[in-house]
Amino acid sequence: MRLIRFGDISRERPGVIINEKYYDVSAYFRDYDEAFFENRGLEQLEEIIRVHGDKLPELPAGVRLGPPIARPSKIVCIGLNYRDHALETHSAIPAEPILFFKSTTALCGPNDDLVLPRGSQKTDWEVELAVIIGQKASYVRKEDAPDYVAGYSLINDYSERAFQKEMGGQFCKGKGCDTFAPMGPFLLTRDEIGDVQQLKMQLSVNGRLFQDGSTADMIFDVPFLVSYISRFMTLLPGDVICTGTPAGVGAGVRPAPVFLRKGDMVEMSIERLGSSCQKVVES
Repeated sequence: MRLIRFGDISRERPGVIINEKYYDVSAYFRDYDEAFFENRGLEQLEEIIRVHGDKLPELPAGVRLGPPIARPSKIVCIGLNYRDHALETHSAIPAEPILFFKSTTALCGPNDDLVLPRGSQKTDWEVELAVIIGQKASYVRKEDAPDYVAGYSLINDYSERAFQKEMGGQFCKGKGCDTFAPMGPFLLTRDEIGDVQQLKMQLSVNGRLFQDGSTADMIFDVPFLVSYISRFMTLLPGDVICTGTPAGVGAGVRPAPVFLRKGDMVEMSIERLGSSCQKVVES
């Protein structure tokens, strides 16, 4: 199944994609939130589509899409999880996953504007695979980890590098700005993803291809990450794990880094997870 949320910002409602058309399921569910995943919402949704799919209200063309899940309890990110990205930043290959958090208020729709924070000079891009947790996870074994995943989505871990690296403290200053986590267009359920470690991923800015990688190049794969993170914190239904980015970020461009400016257009995609586009605007 492909889950969407649609409507005005902060007023999104749940929907689904069936045969490339968008449908409203808000008569059956309040939202795709922690309670939805915790109470076997995916199974109920599958049954509703089976029984009532031909009677669901179809949505008009061009409807705005929000992030495919409601605000999660946390967004956990993995740093330097692609060998080529670690090399382009002149960093050592991590022996264990590097964890940091992204503010949940950074979450926005897949095609919403990217708003440069005030004072930004080094806003950068990072196309990433997002893992959405389907059930409460604590001390999960790696071999059991796939059972705790609800599905996957496309996300951009936008980062203001000066805030992140030149202002002291942890990464969160450069990671949590509003609109810095456009997610979607949809959540694809785990049963339809195929091999999650064999997905092509790309990102371009103003038509120039910068990132061209594959989830096959992750240092730590998805089951390991779910298991590893669950050792240090309880993952709740609806939580998001951003699994890292391949080489090609703006900070790694040589001879001189490239950062985003007003009017730029960022386009990105992951195989089977669709594509998204953000226009860069000033706050």
